[in-house]
Amino acid sequence: MSNISLTDILKEFRDPARDSLIPILQREQQQRGFISKEAMIVIGEKLNLPVSKVYGVASFYNQFRFNAPGLHQIQVCRGTACHVKGSSTVLDSLEMDVGCKSGETSKDGLFSIEVVACVGACSLAPVVVVDGEFHAGMDSTKMRKINKTLRKVHNAER
Repeated sequence: MSNISLTDILKEFRDPARDSLIPILQREQQQRGFISKEAMIVIGEKLNLPVSKVYGVASFYNQFRFNAPGLHQIQVCRGTACHVKGSSTVLDSLEMDVGCKSGETSKDGLFSIEVVACVGACSLAPVVVVDGEFHAGMDSTKMRKINKTLRKVHNAER
């Protein structure tokens, strides 16, 4: 993520119109990691669209986020194999441990939780992906251990 402003992003689109909405949203998220309310207002004004339309399009696609991402991205697979092997228990435990729900970022900014349909590692179920690294055969105890380690590393780096 760099320091390109939304104004600069909008300048990249020559005569932006309604069909530029998704590419503009993608560029904004690429720069900031999420789409803010303020950005939706500015984009709506520039494209002459109501904010409700901008939000409607952004919320339709699961690629867009509306909260600043945490330092650590945690994806919990809820595909069939992971579901059968207990990923819901892992998710519940994770949400309690970090203090936020799926689709949110913890108040301390350390963790973002996302539920995903399938990560394609069914034989390793249940699977959790932390910062792009796959963790197989997960349970609540293993998840708490990972979170504790991440917190410890974060606190040591301060």
